[in-house]
Amino acid sequence: MSEKVAKTGGCQCGRVRYTAMIDPAQAYLCHCRMCQRATGGVSIAFIGLPKCDMAWESEPDWYGSSPIARRPFCSHCGTPLGFAFIEGENMDITLGSLDEPYGIEPHWHFASEKIHEAWVDTSALPRKALAEHTALSDRWIEATGAVPE
Repeated sequence: MSEKVAKTGGCQCGRVRYTAMIDPAQAYLCHCRMCQRATGGVSIAFIGLPKCDMAWESEPDWYGSSPIARRPFCSHCGTPLGFAFIEGENMDITLGSLDEPYGIEPHWHFASEKIHEAWVDTSALPRKALAEHTALSDRWIEATGAVPE
């Protein structure tokens, strides 16, 4: 176990905010079909932590995703924020909901039988920065004055 660090995060619109004491060694990718459906992605990056290390500054909405678990989210913007068994002391938060998710690496795959292998190592694919897409960048600048981070 590595040392815990305080991280802030929240939803896209800013209505739901939190502070979590996380151990970066608890970061992983979940490939189960429930997470794929809940996020619309091929996997989701989570960080596991004790519920007592999670402080909601503004309470999320909760979706009862199964008889044994529920998922925090923002009903205003739709951001998925995590996963928690109804019974138990631990939960997961979504890596993407952290304000500063950079530098945290996954340590394992969960539900590995459901991995979409073609999406695991995409390092050989060509890359294009948002700023290189002039029409989209111009649209953002016209609408908001800046390209989002």
